[in-house]
Amino acid sequence: MNNSVTNTVRLLGAGLRALLVLTLLTGVIYPLAVTGIAQGLFSDQANGSEIASDGRVVGSSLIGQAYSLPLKKGEETPAADLKWFQGRPQNGLGTNGVNARYSLILSGATNRSGDNAELLRWVRDAKAAVVKDNSTADYRIRPSDVPADAITSSGSGLDPDISPRYAGLQARRVAERNGLPVEQVEKLVEDHTESRTLGFMGEPRVNVLALNVALKDLVTKG
Repeated sequence: MNNSVTNTVRLLGAGLRALLVLTLLTGVIYPLAVTGIAQGLFSDQANGSEIASDGRVVGSSLIGQAYSLPLKKGEETPAADLKWFQGRPQNGLGTNGVNARYSLILSGATNRSGDNAELLRWVRDAKAAVVKDNSTADYRIRPSDVPADAITSSGSGLDPDISPRYAGLQARRVAERNGLPVEQVEKLVEDHTESRTLGFMGEPRVNVLALNVALKDLVTKG
């Protein structure tokens, strides 16, 4: 009997010690080490890849934002504020309203086939809107000028980047709306065009939030 109690107490003590040691290792030391390495070597990524403007964080370079006018009575979706560069279409889940305006409740694609009638209508309407919105008094956008990323949402619906071609297509409209020389806005796009990762992965891209922050600074200084 005494041996049984002694063995039980010994096993409970060993289990308690193991629990304390593992808690210390996995619950304290390991998280602190990982956090320290992340903050020391990858602080920007560890903190959410934040983008700041006027001394405050305005968003993340990893998640797209909407640049829209205030929602008017009777509107389901606010109109785009055309003085800013616009990102990819935001209805990543179609017209169900869940992912409108880059809502982070849920992300995803339309999951519609390439010959789906509703998807084709969305694309046609989006192309017509891009042509209309970006044509200026002295420059007409042709439907053939519109790149695919201007009229299709990404797989997540939260893509923060657009192609240099789409950014360049918007340059004249942005310049006109902000009273800036076209060449200056085109140079802004060029300066914010990122090349392929490591020279071979992905495609050249422009982060819309970073570009609009730089545009705001340019307009303020002008």
